[in-house]
Amino acid sequence: MKTFKIALKALSVLAVLYIGTVLIVPPLLDKKHNKVRKSPPYTVSDQAMALYNSLDFISDLHCDALLWNRDLTVKNEVGHVDFPRMQEANMALQAFTIVTKSPAGQNFSKNTGDAFDNISLLSFVQGRPPSHWFSLFERAKYQSQKLHEMADAFEGDFIVVKSKADFKNLISLRKSNRKAIGGFLGIEGAHCLEGQIENLDRLYDAGVRMLGPTHFFDNELGGSAHGVSKGGLTDFGHKVIERMNELGMIIDLAHAAPAMIDDILAQSTGPVLSSHTGVRGTLNNPRNLSDTHIRRIAAHGGLIGIAYFKGAVTAPEIKGIVDAMEHVKAIAGIDCIALGSDFDGSATMPFDVTGLPLLVEELLNRGFAEDEIRAIMGGNVKRFMLKNLR
Repeated sequence: MKTFKIALKALSVLAVLYIGTVLIVPPLLDKKHNKVRKSPPYTVSDQAMALYNSLDFISDLHCDALLWNRDLTVKNEVGHVDFPRMQEANMALQAFTIVTKSPAGQNFSKNTGDAFDNISLLSFVQGRPPSHWFSLFERAKYQSQKLHEMADAFEGDFIVVKSKADFKNLISLRKSNRKAIGGFLGIEGAHCLEGQIENLDRLYDAGVRMLGPTHFFDNELGGSAHGVSKGGLTDFGHKVIERMNELGMIIDLAHAAPAMIDDILAQSTGPVLSSHTGVRGTLNNPRNLSDTHIRRIAAHGGLIGIAYFKGAVTAPEIKGIVDAMEHVKAIAGIDCIALGSDFDGSATMPFDVTGLPLLVEELLNRGFAEDEIRAIMGGNVKRFMLKNLR
């Protein structure tokens, strides 16, 4: 009996410690990993602000906010994106991308899936369900469910876009209500399929409409740009691409090895893009797209989402972002360029979502025409989604 009481007391102490950890640690991690170099409010010229306010559709292709224990229905003091800040920024559509595994010590050159997984630890300290601790598929499904729940709690002003009808509804609502915003779900790395093609359909049913075959390490589908093999698609990878085409899912090439990009572009008859990337023409590293792949993605009708973080673009970041856009424009035209921030992706950003007018100002200063700026800031994404959503 005495041993039982001691054990019960020990469990009670552990429970209290764990609850304290869940309440205290996640906000600290969020604040540490998702910084901005300059905090709001942001100021720009009257010309830039007038043009920005006239934009009818602003969109970004990559944000990892669902990874963090942050209520997106309220304005937060940490991180880069939430629903109120999207409204403040006049953003119409944000891609919310799901991260399920991240190897410790990850880098642009060489990582393995055998390394300690940072997301397992993050899931534990965030108090997420035990099933979420051990299953990559459950992590993906959980984050998808989170976006739906927060959309339901946002009093009808947030639409989870899963179809062309949803997207057209968002466009229609914004004509009379600029507070209407939307998001669609993507995933970084098909390792969350856990080698089962059936899980792709389950995630599609959960609302996922975009999937990157790899993230920072090789998996069952083939080689990551940051993995060991640098290989192309495996047999399973080809099957996943075929099924994605059948479902009409968007293929995200952002972390794929060059050989995998070649294989996907050769096979896929469906929509492709690179959601958050730099370009080797301005910063040459394994993370960024070659000129050849930029041209091929553009020829496929795809998009190049230019990221904002150091490593994707040169510093200082705002000028580096536009450097990359200028390069893409010069070799592939304006119609493939999009915003691909990587907001809330454990990276320091030059601004949060409310700082997007700073980007418009830099584009104006560099001689981009107003119609080109409208295309970059969201017009290209709008056209792409209308063409490819079902």
